[in-house]
Amino acid sequence: MTLREALLYAALVTAFDLQSLLRDTRALLSGHFRLSSGLHSNAYVQCARLLENPTDATAVGEALAAKLRPHGVDRIVAPALGGVVIGYTVAQALGVPMIFTERKDGVMSLRRGFDLESRTRVAIVEDVVTTGKSTRETQAVVESLGGTVLAFASIMNRSGGENPFDRSFEFLMRMALETWDEASCPLCARGIALDAPGSRFQR
Repeated sequence: MTLREALLYAALVTAFDLQSLLRDTRALLSGHFRLSSGLHSNAYVQCARLLENPTDATAVGEALAAKLRPHGVDRIVAPALGGVVIGYTVAQALGVPMIFTERKDGVMSLRRGFDLESRTRVAIVEDVVTTGKSTRETQAVVESLGGTVLAFASIMNRSGGENPFDRSFEFLMRMALETWDEASCPLCARGIALDAPGSRFQR
């Protein structure tokens, strides 16, 4: 990282306030939710709302790109659907192409004519990481095509740890929100209606 890039990064981190943006966009929800991981929680970060305004999406993407820039990646790969908008804005900030994976018959794959050359240096970008399942599935797709995953990144880290992956993990905020599997969920036991606001469980 050059001195100029380091100064720009420091200014960006100082100016960017994700906590305020989450509040202002009403992206942090309370209730009874089924996450994309299948776990249940009493809180949900609706990143689609956080990124609804292109100006906000650009600011979030630039902040995350600043953390990824030292890794020197050639391409961003994002799992659909949640990673598409943030993946695009990160790629835009880095000046590299972006493609996304999606499930077909339950299997994560590249579609829509997307391809990946061998030895392409990749960062995988998500909106929220909880168990990291979609991210690891995307990693498997990249590596099956000969790409090299250098880093992972997400807006929110809900994994409960610093890094649930086998490579560098960059994120903007850690959130330690409670999660339960369905069998032990106290909200299910109380009969509270379940909402599945993510895309994986929509019919």
